[in-house]
Parts: sequence; C-alpha cells; structure tokens
Amino acid sequence: MKIGITCYPSYGGSGIVGAELGLELAKRGHSIHFISYAPPMRLADGATHDLVRFHEVKMLTYPLFEYPPYTLALASMICEAARDYALDLVHMHYAIPHSVSAYLAREMCKCNRYLPFVTTLHGTDITLVGRDPSYLPITRFGIEQSDAVTCISEYLRRATLETFHVSRDIEVIYNFIDSEFYRRQPNDAVRREIAPNGERIILHISTFRPIKRIMDCIEVLARVNRKNASARLVMCGDGPERREAEQLAARLGVEGNVSFVGQQPQLKIREYLSVADLLLLPSESESFGLSALEAMSCEVPVIATRVGGVPEVVDDGGSGRLFEVGDVDGMAEAALELLEDSDKRQRMGSHGRHIAVAKFASEKIIPQYEKLYEKASGSR
Repeated sequence: MKIGITCYPSYGGSGIVGAELGLELAKRGHSIHFISYAPPMRLADGATHDLVRFHEVKMLTYPLFEYPPYTLALASMICEAARDYALDLVHMHYAIPHSVSAYLAREMCKCNRYLPFVTTLHGTDITLVGRDPSYLPITRFGIEQSDAVTCISEYLRRATLETFHVSRDIEVIYNFIDSEFYRRQPNDAVRREIAPNGERIILHISTFRPIKRIMDCIEVLARVNRKNASARLVMCGDGPERREAEQLAARLGVEGNVSFVGQQPQLKIREYLSVADLLLLPSESESFGLSALEAMSCEVPVIATRVGGVPEVVDDGGSGRLFEVGDVDGMAEAALELLEDSDKRQRMGSHGRHIAVAKFASEKIIPQYEKLYEKASGSR
C-alpha cells in the first residue's frame, strides 16, 4: 500500500511511534510518505529506507497571521501528496490538529477520489488538549469523521469514550517495540563513563514536562543515597522542568550523582538502557509508557506510578513495581531493594523481556495496522 503518515517530529511518544511505524511498514514493502513540518525524529537520526519519502509542510509567514495556519498548510500538502503519489490512505498520529487536516484533505480530494484517513489517539490529545472547551468540539469532530480510530491502550479508549461520548468503534492497538534492536547489549565503557566507581544506575527518560514529575526522580535518588551512597541517576531528555530539577539536586546534595544528558538518539538510549539497573517513571499520567516498554525489552526492571495505561505494560511484582503518584518513599524503598538484590533484578528483567517480546514486539503489532488499513481503504 501507499500510506501517508503525519506525526509530530519530536521526542514525544506519538512522534516516536509514528516514525517507527512508518519504518516498520516500509520493511514490509509498503510505500511510506511522511508529511510534517520537519522530518520525524528517527529520520533525523539517520534511519532511511528506499520506500520512505518525506514531504515538508511549508507555512507562509505573513503579518496578518499571528500564528501560521499549520492545519491548512498540512491539509494542502496531504492533498498534494495523495494526488501525486496515489496514496491509498493517510494515518494521522495525535488528534489535534492532524485529524482535522486529514478531513480537509479528504474533502479537497473528493472530486477525484475518496481519501480515507486513520487517526491514532496517543494521550494528551484526549486527556489534556482535546478536552479543553476550546478544542473539545473539533476533536470530537475529527474522531467521528475518521475512517478508523485507534488508541494505544485500553485506558485511553475508555477515556476517549467518556470524554467525547462518541458512538463509533475505537480499536486498541498497543505501541510496539523492535525487540531485536531493544536488546540488552552492555558496554563496559559506557557504564564506566556513567558510574566510574561501580555505582548502580537509575535511568529516567522523558520530555521533562510537569506531568512527568521529574522532581520525584531526584527525591528518590536522595532517599536511596541516604541509605546506600552508591547510586547514580541518568536523566535522559529535556524540557521546561530541567532547570528546577538541577536546582533540587543541588539543594538535596546529590548533584554529583545526577547526570542530565539531554535528548539522545535511539542508539544512545539503547546504550543507557543496556547498562541501567532500573528505570524510574514517576509520571502523573501515562497513556501507555513507551520508555517502560523499551526498558523491559532491555531487561531493565521498571519502577513506575500506577496510572493510565502503565499497568497494561508493567506487570506489578513481575517486571517492576507500581506505586501511587507522589509516593517517593515507596519508590525509594523498592529501588533500594532492587539495587541491592541482583538476583531479583535479573528475574524481573527477564520477565519484562518476555512480556515485551510476547505481547508488544513489532511483528505482533504491525499486522494489526495492516489489517486496519485494508478495512479503512475499502470502507468507501
């Protein structure tokens, strides 16, 4: 099939999943056309394939427009790509504004053909942005007009139905992992660089937004090191909370045990996961928890909050431990126990790897999207 894909070209989960999906589909022989204002992160990191094209959405800068009308420019580019490359359908990741742009493109193409579009809901497009009164009606419209709609967790499907009261079918298709890429491959040089004195390594990966509660990571480290001064925290990512987290680490006296490494490409993230002893994910909300899945695939136990779709990924007591939001004492105790018990870490890591491969491997998930595309493209 010839498939257009629009996602935010960022380090957020929806951008990662959209980019990875396109690359996996290309491996299976589909022609993929990414349509966005910048190449998705994985393409920017150097991932290429002969069947993958990128179409840049360019926006007019004009004094009348305080904010460039991206929704309209995107719709125009989708219509143009569909016409020039005979796309069978387009797949929009994140409802706002992508599903609305796809609807406009479909209307623009109608005189020549019907252009189906699939919308995948990822989380904050439903739980935060989409439910805002200024966006709720248009978000509902985009969902209702889609030829097919998917959610990345059962939790998000329920939240969508409760928030928007739509009467259509919504299919759960989980996020996926390339289990051959995300495989534990320890590198002694990387471990020595991070922990030169043999310290245990706690890893956190996120966009450093308030909803990720990265201050809790610093609090957990401080508690762990009060009882066992041999742990280091690697903070992978960037965002508005970084400066405050750096200041908190200094106030708690653990700044020497925290490494803020910024946003990293996929290969570097795998390096960190391959030497990590546990992953910390203390978020206030997670519709899925992609970093937890990546960690599990690399045999890293996960300590996370019991929110959103995380319990659908992390087996509490099996591949990790789940706690209530803000329970830094509980997370610290669990972290200390795992850091001191290598056998338990190995058991949890092995169990996490088993879950990642058996339930979330790309070869399990991609065929579900292919089946959905066939159904959506034959809907009219």
